[in-house]
Amino acid sequence: MPTATLRASRAPVALAVLTVLLQVAYPLVHGEVRDQLTVATVVAFFLASASHALLARGPAWTAAFVAATAGLGLVAEAVGVATGFPFGDYAYGRSLGPEFLGVPVVVPLAWAMFAYPSLLVGRRLARGWRAVAVGGFALASWDLFLDPQMVAAGHWRWLHPDPGVNAIPLTNTLGWLGVAVVMITLLSRLPGQAVDDRVPATLFLWTYASSVLANAAFFGRPGVAVVGGVGMGLVAVPYARSLTR
Repeated sequence: MPTATLRASRAPVALAVLTVLLQVAYPLVHGEVRDQLTVATVVAFFLASASHALLARGPAWTAAFVAATAGLGLVAEAVGVATGFPFGDYAYGRSLGPEFLGVPVVVPLAWAMFAYPSLLVGRRLARGWRAVAVGGFALASWDLFLDPQMVAAGHWRWLHPDPGVNAIPLTNTLGWLGVAVVMITLLSRLPGQAVDDRVPATLFLWTYASSVLANAAFFGRPGVAVVGGVGMGLVAVPYARSLTR
């Protein structure tokens, strides 16, 4: 393998390690530093996903992936902020950096960063439309952890949180599921390839396990740990088992 190619192949691993380290540091800092760490974590995770896609699946696949995920994420969030559909009435704070169309730029990157491993989870656990359903659920289930954390940090707020779970309205859960299924449906049109997917697999399972632990032990949100642990666990546990076969 040429030296340049070898070095490039290490980039997703290095970015994945950086993502994990940033997430480990999150409970240890506060205030503006934590806000900056949130943005840095999303960027690192997105680059880990995008660089892995680029090296494993090629530039055309990666361009289509980013357009479908970040593009749809931006549209969904912009419409959501302006109209309340499909997530419910919410408003962003000023702590996540530059905005476009009323949406922090980092937010579409967050959709993209986790849609990539979620697509691969769906493809490993199922076939056909079932893979789309599983992948969409995998992506949406992550929000059972994400939304309570971001609301607690003041990054956005809900105008009408009831009826809901852990102070997050049910409309948001349904909206996430709808957008996630559409997003994974678009990605399912991209060719599937048998490649080494240990980097996105590790990031998906790390996100699950660390989110349960952080909410139970560091953030004092046992309800989030239980709901997210059960909800996301419906795909994370079978996925982890499949990787050991």
